[in-house]
Amino acid sequence: MELWITDRIQLMLLLSACAVLSSLEAFVPLFQYQRGRWRRAVPNLALAFAVVLVNLTMASITAWLSAAVTRNHIGLLAGFHSHPWVLATLGVAGLDLFAYLAHLLLHKVPLGWSFHRVHHSELEVDVTTALRQHPGETLWRIFWQLLGTAVFGLPFWIVALYLILSSLNALLEHANVRMGGRFERWLRLLIVTSNMHKVHHSRQTSETDSNYSNIFSFWDRLYGTYTDRTNYNDLRYGLDGFDNNERQTLVGLLRLPFRSEY
Repeated sequence: MELWITDRIQLMLLLSACAVLSSLEAFVPLFQYQRGRWRRAVPNLALAFAVVLVNLTMASITAWLSAAVTRNHIGLLAGFHSHPWVLATLGVAGLDLFAYLAHLLLHKVPLGWSFHRVHHSELEVDVTTALRQHPGETLWRIFWQLLGTAVFGLPFWIVALYLILSSLNALLEHANVRMGGRFERWLRLLIVTSNMHKVHHSRQTSETDSNYSNIFSFWDRLYGTYTDRTNYNDLRYGLDGFDNNERQTLVGLLRLPFRSEY
């Protein structure tokens, strides 16, 4: 029952955030869409359905692992269970560090990149891009989530909290919403903003291989992978060689990691 309630709440928040951010994209876009925006979003939404199924299937494993490490007092944060706020803060930060490492390796390991380029081949980055993930990449990220859960000894409610925060911020950082000014510059000192993450979707390799952080932006600063950009007018999204319409279909995206010719 607890798993079902958690998944239901997460899905409701996800859908509500999508609706709000899609509306904002129409009024304050960072860039103007080309024709066929919603047609291009169809594969993203279909991939989102597959990702949700994978997460629901793996949720019971996460719950079992969390119960096991908590019951046996295993993990670096086992001594903080009597201080829920401290445990939640450190636990969310710890899982976010593992998410940063998982993302970094998706770019550095050839097999990981073969799956992750499904996400990066998007021609126009918007809120639906956050949902554009190959199920194979989802399994990779869940593996690192499980590893973080075991290393820090986290109860399931902290993992669920992290997943909700991560999902909401993923929608925000991919949304085609114009942000600027001093507020955004201060905000990105703590969390990944849409401006900061847009640089990661640049076609320039030096920019693509930067800004890997998931929720907290300071991981990039700490490990020297942060890249700043102030001019977004010449920012081009996607990957060279992946603009072909056939490669942008749902079937093309699902087959992409297994195509050896590119």
